[in-house]
Amino acid sequence: MSFIEVFVLSIVQGLTEFLPISSAGHLILVPLLTAWEDQGLAFDLAVHAGSLAAVMLYFRKDILLMTRDWTRSVITRQQTENSRLAWAVLWGTIPVGVFGLMFKDLVETTLRTPEVGAIVIACSLIGFGLLLGLADWKFRGERRERDMRWTDVAVIGFAQAVALIPGTSRSGITMTAALFMGLSREAAARFSFLLSIPVIILASGLELIALLNPGNTVDWGPLILGAILSGISAYLCIHYFLAFIKRIGMQPFVAYRVILGVILLIIFL
Repeated sequence: MSFIEVFVLSIVQGLTEFLPISSAGHLILVPLLTAWEDQGLAFDLAVHAGSLAAVMLYFRKDILLMTRDWTRSVITRQQTENSRLAWAVLWGTIPVGVFGLMFKDLVETTLRTPEVGAIVIACSLIGFGLLLGLADWKFRGERRERDMRWTDVAVIGFAQAVALIPGTSRSGITMTAALFMGLSREAAARFSFLLSIPVIILASGLELIALLNPGNTVDWGPLILGAILSGISAYLCIHYFLAFIKRIGMQPFVAYRVILGVILLIIFL
């Protein structure tokens, strides 16, 4: 990979991982639109590792409190807001873990091909984008992420599994589900970001095992650079998205998704 490829793909990953516009979709689309070769799962792993470092650094205080109270809840069976939130993140991860293992080959092969990938991404961008717009317009409430019921967690968790379809956006579909369940924009975004931590860890762990196979050769330079650039851009994205989400709402992202989806359909149909 050239430096410009590493730079562009890393920044795209960092900016889109936590915005409701599909990072995986963009990482597949960039090679399609630029005639670059698909960057491969090793590079995907590296840039997702950068995003993971960014979200854990940004929410480090919350994570420490959640970990402390979750550990106490296991021992004493007494729950706090932080322990309930930690349990919500863990339970909300189970569906995507199960479905991810079931459909891993399909996602990594068929849905990444140029013939299928672009159309799937376009339809997902438009369809799930309009769903996000509806949730933000008609159903959002003022509840915090620490006020969630277990039904909320189940709905959001199963919605996250839908993000295995390229173009759906993991953050977008979880925010959509959270808004439908009456959470505020900020709460929906914060829970979506926290929910990304175990998902990225699980996905990265599976790919890391494959990369460490003695038969594989890995060019670590682009991977390390990609992780650093992705981490920096992801951290800035989280900060400014949370700072402005209450004012700008979700509709600008809905418009972006629909316009991009229509353009892709025109190009590839």
